[in-house]
Amino acid sequence: MASKTNPFAFLQQVRSETNKVTWPTRRETMISTAMVLFMVLFAALFFFSADQIIGWLIGLVLSVGN
Repeated sequence: MASKTNPFAFLQQVRSETNKVTWPTRRETMISTAMVLFMVLFAALFFFSADQIIGWLIGLVLSVGN
């Protein structure tokens, strides 16, 4: 069973651990954001075009029976 820590000591430990974190710079954050937006746009265009092509092919196959 874990030993109980009082809230004040817990907050001190949290602050100590937060100080150890290497936070990204503003430039790193902007580059990462741009990369994510680019990949989302790329994925959206890919899946849209794949959906259009598959829909066209299915329509082609189903119209053969007419």
